[in-house]
Amino acid sequence: MLSFPNAKINLGLNITEKRSDGYHNLETVFYPINIKDSVEITDAEFTSCKIHGIDIPGDTNDNLCVKAYHLIKQDFDIPAQQINLLKNIPIGAGLGGGSADCAFLIKLLNDKFGLGLSVSQMEDYARQLGADCAFFIENKPVYAFNKGDEFEHCEIDLSAWFKVLVKPPVHVSTADAYALVKPQKPLQSLKEIIHLPPTTWKNKVINDFEPSVFAKYPQIHQIKTSLYDAGATFALMSGSGSSVFAIFNEPVKLPELESNNLVFYNI
Repeated sequence: MLSFPNAKINLGLNITEKRSDGYHNLETVFYPINIKDSVEITDAEFTSCKIHGIDIPGDTNDNLCVKAYHLIKQDFDIPAQQINLLKNIPIGAGLGGGSADCAFLIKLLNDKFGLGLSVSQMEDYARQLGADCAFFIENKPVYAFNKGDEFEHCEIDLSAWFKVLVKPPVHVSTADAYALVKPQKPLQSLKEIIHLPPTTWKNKVINDFEPSVFAKYPQIHQIKTSLYDAGATFALMSGSGSSVFAIFNEPVKLPELESNNLVFYNI
């Protein structure tokens, strides 16, 4: 069985407070985009994961897809699986590719073996793998809060806009980004601002990671500036970086950004 996990962007990201358990509370809007991996499962003598495409550092046995399989295996008598993962979603980019892969694997296992898991049950499994993993179960725009693993439906549709994403050759460590960010309560909740027209989002819909990440990686800041110079209605770094997305009124080409970065059009 085969599925195609997609990436997400963060339409705003406010880090509101440090939690006693070491995590952070936040508020963001997760929005799915059209950059995809593929994940395939087939019956096998033992469970393993083969990764193709973009190289992922580390032991493949530590891949979130393998962890997702073993998490389900604890509660259901399912056979070993060969997991084939084709990586196209950039890593270290704030796009949630690994989270998407493991969430889609949970859905694949549920379908293949008729486990009968509900959406909420699959989300509960996914939450054990990472804060944003559960979002990819339903894979619809949501307002996310607490650790980013609690959701409210969000009526937002950017399909009428031309969306571009730029990924520089920079890997931003999520742990380092959180270590440098200063939690603070926003003056106005993102849940209210996000329903304003996108033409009003600039300087209102913000990402609290930007100041510290831009200071360390000025080339990411320059990408955002270049997107606005090219006529973007709104541009923002996604997650803890390093990718920056923008929405435009009409299709654009950005050859000056293509020379040193990956540029994805019409996402």
